[in-house]
Amino acid sequence: MNLALLLGVSTLVVWLITISFFLIKRKSGINYFFQAKKQAEEIIKKAQEEAKELIQKAQEDLKSKQQAIEAEFERQTREKRRKINELERRLLHKEENLERRLQNLERREKELSQRERRIVQKERELEGQEEKLKALIKKETEELERIAGLTQEEAKNYLLKKMEEEARLESVQMLRRIEEELREKSQTIAREIISQAIQRSAAEHVVETTVSVVDLPSEDMKGRIIGREGRNIRALEMATGVDIIVDDTPEAVILSSFDPIRRELARLAIQKLVVDGRIHPARIEEVVEQVKAELEEKIKQEGESVVLELKIKDLHPELIKLLGKLKYRTSYGQNVLQHSKEVAYLAALMARELGVDVEVALRAGLLHDIGKAVDREVEGTHTELSVELAKKYGESPAVVQAIASHHRDIDFPSVEAVLVQAADTLSAARPGARRELLETYIQRLQKLEEIANSVEGVNKSFALQAGREIRIIVDSQKVSDERAILMAKEIAQKIKEELDYPGQIKVTVIRETRAVEYAR
Repeated sequence: MNLALLLGVSTLVVWLITISFFLIKRKSGINYFFQAKKQAEEIIKKAQEEAKELIQKAQEDLKSKQQAIEAEFERQTREKRRKINELERRLLHKEENLERRLQNLERREKELSQRERRIVQKERELEGQEEKLKALIKKETEELERIAGLTQEEAKNYLLKKMEEEARLESVQMLRRIEEELREKSQTIAREIISQAIQRSAAEHVVETTVSVVDLPSEDMKGRIIGREGRNIRALEMATGVDIIVDDTPEAVILSSFDPIRRELARLAIQKLVVDGRIHPARIEEVVEQVKAELEEKIKQEGESVVLELKIKDLHPELIKLLGKLKYRTSYGQNVLQHSKEVAYLAALMARELGVDVEVALRAGLLHDIGKAVDREVEGTHTELSVELAKKYGESPAVVQAIASHHRDIDFPSVEAVLVQAADTLSAARPGARRELLETYIQRLQKLEEIANSVEGVNKSFALQAGREIRIIVDSQKVSDERAILMAKEIAQKIKEELDYPGQIKVTVIRETRAVEYAR
């Protein structure tokens, strides 16, 4: 029983313990459940707050992105609008150009139609002239048939001669009309271009001689220049190659030489010796050498100043030195360097007006007489030497050809070559630019009148305006109006072939018909 009781007690204790453990476990589970619920609520709350923050941040990002998209869209819209406006402006400009071109085409079409009408009118006039000619031929044929003793061949030759004369007169009349139209336009344009070029060129003309005068501070200085037994003057003449003339000219000595560079060398050397005061053979040789070096440098500087003045680029140094030497050369009394500058300037101005190569005209005009710097030392004409030097020192073929044709030794290869020749003629023919011998001048006038008088039908001829114009009076009984036109062309061609002259010569043929009657 005790065992049973013990077992029962043990069982009860175990059961109580089990129940207690169960109760305790249940209580702790309830507490854990509440804690979990609380944590879950906190997590949910925290998640809700984070979700709100994420939603707010997403909204802000979305708003900023939307603003950026709107700004980019607006920028693209502005850019497209600008491009559209630019395109519209270009289209408007093209439309205006097309309209102008259309107007030009319409104007040209009108001009062409007018020309076509004039051509048709001329053709009709020619047809009328042809009909008249046929009638005249028929009349002449009938007249010839009436004349006894003429063979058919003789009649045919007579008719052919008459037809040739009539056709020539008709062609002369037509040519005269065409020439008058062309002359009105071409002379106006040429006159404007040449006058503008001449007006814009204001080069001075200096006439030089073969002697130079050196002023001295006193008459006593002449004796010092001569030296004991003439040794100083002999030393000067040997060192410079110049004749030194000491005469009665007060306080001056005269230097004579055909070489202007030598004269300049002697002049500078004497001036330096006079200032220095020490004049003896050794000092003379020393001073001449110093002046020679200074003169070479001066020649180089003269060439460089010309190149800078005309703004010519990449000119060979040797050509620059030769240009400097041209300052001491003259042609018919005209300074060659000044003449070359003027030719370059005139040619460039006319080239710019005509829209051709200004650089070629400028370089060819400046270098066209460069051979005159060495023509005393080397054989050949100055044109041949100029061409050779231009080729040697790298000038372009266009420049070389323009130089070669400036005296018409060859046919003009380009418009620039014609402009160089015209500028050369303008510079040389300008009044006062050159000095000619009276004898040469008179011979040219006489030759002009001889050429005119050699033509049949000329009564008298008079050379006027220093040989720039010749007026010819013809016999009105022998020369018709149409023949006078042909005669002017023939005489001009003869003058061109037989006479050398600067510039141009105007040929005027005058035919006068006089009717005289007496009242008694």
